[in-house]
Amino acid sequence: MNAISTPSPGRFEVRTTSDSHFGWLRTRMALERTLMAWVRTGVSLIGFGFTIVQFFERLGSMKDVAPAAHPEAPRTLGLMLIGAGVVTLVVSGLQYRRLVHYLWSPQYKVLAGVNGGEMRAVILETPAYATAILVTLIGLFAFVTVWMRLV
Repeated sequence: MNAISTPSPGRFEVRTTSDSHFGWLRTRMALERTLMAWVRTGVSLIGFGFTIVQFFERLGSMKDVAPAAHPEAPRTLGLMLIGAGVVTLVVSGLQYRRLVHYLWSPQYKVLAGVNGGEMRAVILETPAYATAILVTLIGLFAFVTVWMRLV
């Protein structure tokens, strides 16, 4: 087994073998899958929150429906769910960036098989990360929209 070892300032010895390269790729794809799962969770929270607000607003305007005992409760619950979805997306996006930067650290960059100048483009051009940013903005818009109706 001819492996080229690079000196590593960290706590692991990095050997550039096909096994370690594919291990790096598996880790990178696992980060993508994890981010996509968090985006799915954030979208669900935002969607449920917005749906609860809309449902109870429509329900209150229907004929032959008794007025709610606590008319602001659905909006409060909806805002909390939308806020939880946005926070979920922000935290997962920050975690993703931190871990991708770790994978692209000088210690492990040799395993990636890509030039170092391409790192920033690789982080920002992943569909999962772009989707997380877009859904976060949509969630913020939904939060502000519901909140402005509350005031």
